[in-house]
Amino acid sequence: MSLRDDAVLVLKGYEDQEELRRAYLDHLSAHEDAMWKACAAGHLTASALVVDPERGRVLLTLHRKLRMWLQMGGHCEPGDRTMAAAALREATEESGIPGLVLLPGGPVRLDRHATPCAWHLDVQYAAVAPPDAVEAISDESLDLRWFPYDEVASVADGSVVRLVERTLERL
Repeated sequence: MSLRDDAVLVLKGYEDQEELRRAYLDHLSAHEDAMWKACAAGHLTASALVVDPERGRVLLTLHRKLRMWLQMGGHCEPGDRTMAAAALREATEESGIPGLVLLPGGPVRLDRHATPCAWHLDVQYAAVAPPDAVEAISDESLDLRWFPYDEVASVADGSVVRLVERTLERL
């Protein structure tokens, strides 16, 4: 099964945000290259909010190019077999934390947003950090920082706040 096929299955199984879910599926139907950064009309991306439920906090990255506090995530790569694997790879690479585990139940939410390269049709997951997690800044970040759940709204945009809220509903 291709990553594109997995994305279609994931989206067909996602039971929320019906209008946006349908837009993602329509985009996949209309663009053969919709999984890849080369698709100038927009492309699917995968991200994961790294959470530490025991300490009531989330790890955010200060994105080097966008200069915003965001969850870990980015473009799919040819080696990614599933959207979940892409999200976990991105979270692990950008957080430097081995042993992250995605919350069960598939994506937490969808978020479509404009970026300098194109529209991102982001499929957002949540990943639980192990108790002894130690983060390490990647070259894609200016900073990494843990924020208590209730402080996220003071540093991040509404998209990240909504992702935190939906993740907390799943925990």
